[in-house]
This record gives sequence, C-alpha cells and structure tokens, in this order.
Amino acid sequence: MKLLDLITDLEENRNELLAESMSKYMQDKFRFLGVRGATRTEIYKKYFPDARKAKTIDWDFVENCWNKEEREFQYVVVYYLKAMQKFLKREDISRLKYLIVTKSWWDTVDLLAKVVGSLVIRIEGYDQIMLEWSKDSNIWLKRVAILYQLSLKEKVDKQVLERILVNNLGDSEFFINKAVGWALRDYSKFNPEWVREFIEKNKNGMANLSIREASKYLDK
Repeated sequence: MKLLDLITDLEENRNELLAESMSKYMQDKFRFLGVRGATRTEIYKKYFPDARKAKTIDWDFVENCWNKEEREFQYVVVYYLKAMQKFLKREDISRLKYLIVTKSWWDTVDLLAKVVGSLVIRIEGYDQIMLEWSKDSNIWLKRVAILYQLSLKEKVDKQVLERILVNNLGDSEFFINKAVGWALRDYSKFNPEWVREFIEKNKNGMANLSIREASKYLDK
C-alpha cells in the first residue's frame, strides 16, 4: 500500500463533532480531523508494515504530513518514525530537531523523544548533542534531552542523565519539572538507590513537582 493513501484513509474518517472535543483537550492549539486513536492505530497497521520493507524513511511523506493543518497528520509522522526508527541515519538528527521545535506540544514531542533516543544510543558522541539540547532555550529540546533515555533500564548512561537533570534544576517551566520527575521515576524502577541519592543531593534545587513525581515508586 502507498503511504500517500494513508492520508486519504484518515480524511475519510473525519468526525467534526469529535474534532471539536479533541481540539479543546489540546487547549485549542491545533485543529483536528476528529479521528480516534484506535482508528488511527488500525490505519497505521495497514501501511507501516509495507513501509518497513522499504528499509528507508520517506522524508517527503514526513514533510507532506507535517505541513498539514490537522493534528492527526503530525501523529502520523511521529508514529511512522517510531515504526521506522531503526532506519534513521546520523544526519537525521537535524530533521528530528526540526520536528521537535515546530508545531510543538507534549503529544508529539514525547514520542519524538523515544525516536531520538533510538538514534542517540546508536551513534557514538550523540549524547553530547543531548547535553547541548538540555541547555537550549527551547523547552521542547530540553524535554527531549531529559526523556530520551526513558525505559533503557541498565543501558541508561547515569553520568549523562545526571548532568542533563542538573542542567534543568530550578526551572520554572511545568513541562521541564514534570519531565525531570518522570525521568527519575522511570529510572527508579531499575535503580532506586541512585534516584534516592540524586534527590537527597539535589532536593534544595528541585521543584516540588519533580520530587513528587520522582518519589512515586520509592515510597512503596
């Protein structure tokens, strides 16, 4: 199946009433077609397996979808890239950065963090890019830097994680403080003692939200 036909499939499932409620949920930041998540997933299943057989990312398709107004098309991009992440090349980091800093909100950025992570852990030296992003003025680049090691368990680079988190202590931005807590909470499932020590060492500079999120599994 051709990827471009996916666009037609989405448009044929338009629901104006649902689109209005979806837009309100996202604080009216984006227009929606009104296609439910379950329906989108079924559509992805029709197209992405064949796309993977090509073993190369269709960046024209990515650009086409990203430039469309309705938010579901940005969802197509992030789920397509997640499905194709093993085919990312080192130079694609700049393309991913563009997707992070445009049409930015947590609903796309958080999945893009996983896509970025899949590339960073494969390319030697790319952790330095994450350290740079962790100090960027763009909150979404910082959030990706904080979250890119989610679910890596024993593969987490503790030194890099600590430096990135410390770079973001004392921030007043909700999405940053939430991410700091989330990253620590996730790693606490694998290495709770390290997380306890981090909190104890840095608690004076941590937002209450970060401490609360980071401690969720430690208190059990």
